[in-house]
Amino acid sequence: MLGPVILAASRSDRMRRLISAAPVTKQVVDRFIPGETVDEIVPIIEDLTGKGLELTMDVVGEDITRPEQATLARDAYLRLVDRIKDLGLGERVEMSVKLSMFGQALEGGHELALANVRPVVEAAAAIGTTVTLDAEDHTTLDSMFAIHEELRRDFPQTGCVIQAYLFRTEADARRLAENGSRVRLVKGAYKEPAEVAYQQKHEIDKAYVRILKVLMEGAGYPMIGSHDPRLISVAQELARRAGRKLDEYEFQMLYGIRSDEHLRLAAEGHRMRVYTAYGTDWYGYFMRRLAEKPANLRFFVRSMITKG
Repeated sequence: MLGPVILAASRSDRMRRLISAAPVTKQVVDRFIPGETVDEIVPIIEDLTGKGLELTMDVVGEDITRPEQATLARDAYLRLVDRIKDLGLGERVEMSVKLSMFGQALEGGHELALANVRPVVEAAAAIGTTVTLDAEDHTTLDSMFAIHEELRRDFPQTGCVIQAYLFRTEADARRLAENGSRVRLVKGAYKEPAEVAYQQKHEIDKAYVRILKVLMEGAGYPMIGSHDPRLISVAQELARRAGRKLDEYEFQMLYGIRSDEHLRLAAEGHRMRVYTAYGTDWYGYFMRRLAEKPANLRFFVRSMITKG
């Protein structure tokens, strides 16, 4: 029940100031966002890949109000590409981007976001890796899917994210699976109205399984974005029924959540990719992590109390 409240707070400037000023906040944020600069994140990349894991990197930040900020976001990702190249980890580390960070919500935002993200996708391809377009709230999705389709003409490995709680997603999954896309399926972490999205957990879970079945039986590459043990077991069974080999799908989980499970799946031979965010504009990302799972919120509140 607190999820929608926390998601509303993620858009509140007042709550941003309050939480950012709390002395304990940085210690808790570090659990989910282990660095602010690319230099700080390099040891994390080396550590996780050294343990047999793969990564998708997210430079956090989405509240863009000027085109110059979108350019800075592009340049931040290009610096990340350079570091991945220097590390020789192009085959192990990809990137995730939010098109809002590339100017999607500004005037002429669709064209602006496409123009800003294309150089990042080109640079990623040049070092043997790729980019996945993250899903945001439902009003942005038609633009995101159009940009995804445009990018895939030259870079077919470009991925995208779909959200199980939206009514439209099963149809989106069928279209994307037929086109052979790389598709990450998540439950969804934005506050969406009942007109477009399931509101109850059991409904979302059922939708997740239906959509995952579509992806597993399709021609694309499914990426299972979930920490739910039951859904992970379901995914393994659906992959078996579809005759998929271990390298024909992958699991993805967030940095700082169920780290032991990351290692267990990798040890079993699964491709296990850790979604790892870094940067200074962490607030929106952090609040969605709290909203997604009650344990995350309890961890934050307990830390506030014990450190306060």
